[in-house]
Amino acid sequence: MKAIIYSNGNQESERAAALMDAVHMSGIIVYKLNKDFTETQFRDEFGQEAEYPMIALGMQHRGTLKETLHFMSDKGMLV
Repeated sequence: MKAIIYSNGNQESERAAALMDAVHMSGIIVYKLNKDFTETQFRDEFGQEAEYPMIALGMQHRGTLKETLHFMSDKGMLV
């Protein structure tokens, strides 16, 4: 399963990438603010109240790191 992370370079974004690597995602793509997308594009896509990082697993948007951890825990993806 692939993981896509929309990052602004904060510590949570780094933690998200490390987590995806630790659980052996088949591919991790990190899109970086002001390199791969703008703040306006981020807000248009995820909403004005969205926080970094935003994470998708496979083709499904899962949300913030906390929301993604909850999903992964529920699905038994965390050992």
